[in-house]
Amino acid sequence: MKRHATAIWRGALSDGQGSLTTQSGALQDHGYSFKARFEDESGKSGTNPEELLAAAHAGCFAMQLSHFLAENGTPAEELKARAVVTVDPSDQGFTITGSAITLEAKVPGLDAGTFAGLAEKAKAGCPVSRALGAIEVSLDARLL
Repeated sequence: MKRHATAIWRGALSDGQGSLTTQSGALQDHGYSFKARFEDESGKSGTNPEELLAAAHAGCFAMQLSHFLAENGTPAEELKARAVVTVDPSDQGFTITGSAITLEAKVPGLDAGTFAGLAEKAKAGCPVSRALGAIEVSLDARLL
């Protein structure tokens, strides 16, 4: 299985503009820029690679955990996963240094200990977490 996306960039880094298109069409010529990536903390001026990485990580983790919960005989009613990707300045420019997942889960009939173990297993086993092996991946999971 292979998935793809295309990025087109025009101009220099600080004043250029880009667009992203995904295979699924979820993004179609969606704009991104230096401002959206490094200056606009509100996140309203366009997407950026780190936001897309956070979405991928949250989605992958939630799917992986849903699988483990179903295998356990305790399917989730709802999993609300959020990933926050941190970008820090470094000697080599900016570097992604971490992805912090927070989870609120509604899983009827599941005890807290089993929940914590399955959530940690999903964090370690989701393909995006494994791909992010060079950075810190943390998890704060809460059973509602």
